[in-house]
Amino acid sequence: MDTFISGQVAIAYDDHNPEGTGPPLVLVHGHPFDRSMWAPQVEHVGGEGRRVIVPDLRGYGRSTVVPGKTPLQTFAQDIAGLLDHLDVAEIVLGGLSMGGQIVMEFHRLFPDRLCGLVLADTAAQAETEEGRRVRNAMADRLLREGLGGYAEEVLDRMLAPAGIRRFPAVAEHVIGMMRRTPPEGAAAALRGRAERPDYMASLSRVRVPTLIVVGGDDEFTPIGDARLMHEVIPGSALVVIEDTAHMPNLERPAEFNMALSRFLDSIPRKP
Repeated sequence: MDTFISGQVAIAYDDHNPEGTGPPLVLVHGHPFDRSMWAPQVEHVGGEGRRVIVPDLRGYGRSTVVPGKTPLQTFAQDIAGLLDHLDVAEIVLGGLSMGGQIVMEFHRLFPDRLCGLVLADTAAQAETEEGRRVRNAMADRLLREGLGGYAEEVLDRMLAPAGIRRFPAVAEHVIGMMRRTPPEGAAAALRGRAERPDYMASLSRVRVPTLIVVGGDDEFTPIGDARLMHEVIPGSALVVIEDTAHMPNLERPAEFNMALSRFLDSIPRKP
């Protein structure tokens, strides 16, 4: 693990195969997880000789916990700062759930730094009034109670129930990440996402190859959300991984990795 200092915040990250041929793949975790959620992809893509960079977002994992409210813009700027620190100009940027929304925000702010996008189990629409209420109420609850109860409640929506039974080690990994997440960091991110803008207009201006992946049984961001992005992003590819919920990269890593490799192979590698 390495650390990048941005102001008063330390961002933890792993930089795999820094000498790999480009463009580097940067993967952004979702809420309430950490960079370890990408372990199967790091192993697979890194094994193909590519550079893979995986940060812990501020407030999560080994990065500095910042209470209050963390907008998506702040997360995107942290990633841009990390790229500057690593002297990386262009990347393929991927994210799942909240991570996917950070990818959309990064595209809005820094489109010239992108040569590909991966949007997994995420949604582009603006937050609704009801959604804002729910996210702020959940932030209050996590500060009061911690993430233990929440983790138990949502595990069978993060992973398909059948997957929990078949892959207990995966379930333990997912619930462990949730339980370890600092409540202050998770609450700050929830408050920031409660103000999420609509990304549909900016996605219509995407001019780089884009892969959209969704679990067939995802309740948080259903197939309809993925299809909406697929319709608006020119030339995008849509892959539905059946019998998975919100985290197909962990439930069906072989299928997810196959789609990811096929997509990355379509983007020219620069020396």
